[in-house]
Amino acid sequence: CEDCGKSLIGECKLHGPLIRAKDRVIPSRARLTLPHYLTLRVLELRAGNQQILGVFAKKVIQKRTQFGPYVGQLSTKLTCYDESRLVLQVLKDGGKYFLDTPNEDCGNWMMFVRLARNQEEQTLVAYQHCGEVYFTTVKPIEPHTELKVWYAADYAKFMEASAVFIKEESDVSPLPPVAKEPVDSWICSSCGSTFATFALLESHQCIQKDRV
Repeated sequence: CEDCGKSLIGECKLHGPLIRAKDRVIPSRARLTLPHYLTLRVLELRAGNQQILGVFAKKVIQKRTQFGPYVGQLSTKLTCYDESRLVLQVLKDGGKYFLDTPNEDCGNWMMFVRLARNQEEQTLVAYQHCGEVYFTTVKPIEPHTELKVWYAADYAKFMEASAVFIKEESDVSPLPPVAKEPVDSWICSSCGSTFATFALLESHQCIQKDRV
């Protein structure tokens, strides 16, 4: 104790315990890679404080937006299996390997994306390109909507899984004509600003005066 100048085992009976300051918790690699217009939400808390997480949109994400590649460890055996996540494999140098993510420090945010249980809730499609796995949006994703993924048709054959097909716009009953934005126009859902490319929209820092 620096106040009474004594070396003590435990607390000082005269001056009391020390004020303990904890280190700041450092986010995992996977959480740090999350794009600024996406957020993680705890959907369920299981035994042992195990969190079931989902990835949700904070802004409108337009159709044909590509995410990736998926980051994981190449492995001949899957050490980490979660029934709510897709099992992913890639073809490398003639061999078929799992993309394994045993913990959050060896993957990126895409490991948190849950699988789609049906056609209606699917927003992303997973596919392999040049030995990497990417996710691409198959329809516009509204704010507060969870991103959910399933295999593309060819990738489903590679994974020996069934394919889920998203209904094309031509299968939907026609709607009254509406004014359309130019094809190369990317719109911020918060302030309405438009950008020529998605990269410009992604780097856009939207600050509204009437919102804290």
